[in-house]
Amino acid sequence: MADHTIHMEPFDEHNRQLVANVHPLDWINPEPSGRYHLVAVGGGTAGLVSAVGAAGLGARTALIERNLLGGDCLNVGCVPSKAVISAARAWKGARESKAMFGGPAVQGHGDFAVAMERMRRLRAGISHHDSVRRFSDLGVDVYLGQARFVSPNAIEVGGRRLEFRRAVIATGGRAVAPPIPGLESVDYLTNENIFSLTDLPPRFGVIGAGPIGCEMAQSFARFGSRVTILEMGTQVLGREDPDAAAIVQETLLRDGVTLELQVRVVRVEGRDDKAVVIFERDGQEHGVEFEQLLVAVGRAPNVDELGLEAAGVEYDRFGVKVDDRLRTSNRRIYACGDVASRFKFTHTADAQARIVIQNALFYGRAKASKLVVPWCTYTSPEIAHVGMYEKQARERGLSCETITVPLSEVDRAVLDGETEGFLRVLHRKGKILGATLVAAHAGDMIGGLALAITAGVSLGQISATIHPYPTQGEIVRKVGDAYRREALTPRVRKLFAAWFRLLG
Repeated sequence: MADHTIHMEPFDEHNRQLVANVHPLDWINPEPSGRYHLVAVGGGTAGLVSAVGAAGLGARTALIERNLLGGDCLNVGCVPSKAVISAARAWKGARESKAMFGGPAVQGHGDFAVAMERMRRLRAGISHHDSVRRFSDLGVDVYLGQARFVSPNAIEVGGRRLEFRRAVIATGGRAVAPPIPGLESVDYLTNENIFSLTDLPPRFGVIGAGPIGCEMAQSFARFGSRVTILEMGTQVLGREDPDAAAIVQETLLRDGVTLELQVRVVRVEGRDDKAVVIFERDGQEHGVEFEQLLVAVGRAPNVDELGLEAAGVEYDRFGVKVDDRLRTSNRRIYACGDVASRFKFTHTADAQARIVIQNALFYGRAKASKLVVPWCTYTSPEIAHVGMYEKQARERGLSCETITVPLSEVDRAVLDGETEGFLRVLHRKGKILGATLVAAHAGDMIGGLALAITAGVSLGQISATIHPYPTQGEIVRKVGDAYRREALTPRVRKLFAAWFRLLG
């Protein structure tokens, strides 16, 4: 059997506390207590929410995890990455304090090891929320080990056979490397081991300019690494609005990141514990050397060794196949989260798990297609989006308009020195179809627009809603005001003019 353990290095007091919470070595799996109403396979967000939600409603519930509870989000994703990003932002702010605010001059290099130790300490402190004992205390039978379906309604783990009425596959995904010749000859990084670093690499290479690549590239540049991103596309964050991506791209350049766009990585060579990346542009080869190389392209669903064939569950290289109610080809078994969704976000996994609880346990008819999914890339500035992009709307034949308000028109953004960015709303006669927000705190602000789309709140209603002043969130009301001004067509203005003439 393959080794699925994510080695939490360095194994200091913080990582020992983490492991003691989310995969205690002394844990003894319980004996199955009859047929379970729901068995959740996978202890990331989707599995945890499914299990604790079902148990809270009184269902006999089991949760199986082969590695660390909390999944990628806690251990090698959202939590550690945002701690690293916060540290990098603080270092950047300290260096800019004198020029921007007359603060003290900051010189010298920061302590990267301390920033990473802080990350490990905070991650360990958070880990009790996802601990084995907490979920056991909440009424979930927690099994640690490799799960394998042995029939359409039974699964084995650690020599125990669990019969189930319903099951949910929530095994998530993992980083996979592209087929680059020579890559296996170097100790490259992915999101699964980058947070084990304790020494700052002088030269840091990143293959891929997606969210993970851009977030880590910017952070390491702010720590002091000489960073280079290699990307096949014409821009960073290729899925985002080009105007939004251009702002982040310019910020990356100012932070010292070298961007090698529209290139093809030909091969990787290992030389004296360093990685040399050979790339091609316009038919010519170039090489660049790094102490550390992050590969931030490619994900694969965790479907191996699950025995899905025995359960009659169909899957392909994209993951487990599900219908709109998240049912697999075996109607007893559901799937949600990264293993079955095109939205690879923690909050989407959470929302889909709630759909599974409704549909699997109560014959519900909730549909995944009804979810309004926002997301955010945590660069500086952040890019947050919800709903459709203009290109998607045009492809669907929808007549629509856009309204764009720059952050430079928002007083609080000016006062904070954070004027790079904008809010662009796509609408159809005031009904919001989508929105892209570029701002220092875009992730904190996009939720209101997600709510507006979900609840059908119009731009006119947003304009009529009082927003606190001065906040950067006031930009949402400004878009509503802009829509109302656009509604003052020449015909409406003539009617108003006639009205005021009557008033004298």
